[in-house]
Amino acid sequence: MSEPKAPKIEFPCDYGIKVIGNSAPDFKEFVVGVVARHAPELCEADVSVQDSSKGRFCSVRLNIVATGEPQLKALFEELKASGRVHMVL
Repeated sequence: MSEPKAPKIEFPCDYGIKVIGNSAPDFKEFVVGVVARHAPELCEADVSVQDSSKGRFCSVRLNIVATGEPQLKALFEELKASGRVHMVL
């Protein structure tokens, strides 16, 4: 029996991203800046921020229009390479 394949994403599409890192005054601006380089149509209404219960971590949720796998791969790699991001979901 063959394994079921993961569903293919049809691009362009709306795509939600959650970025988690250490809480810092400029973390939201940092994340938005990186994402905007890869998805220039990002607007402030598509961004929300939530601090952890103890205030140690911060999560930034964004909705973008994803144009393809190369865009998403480059975006995830730049966020992770920064050293400020713990997880990208």
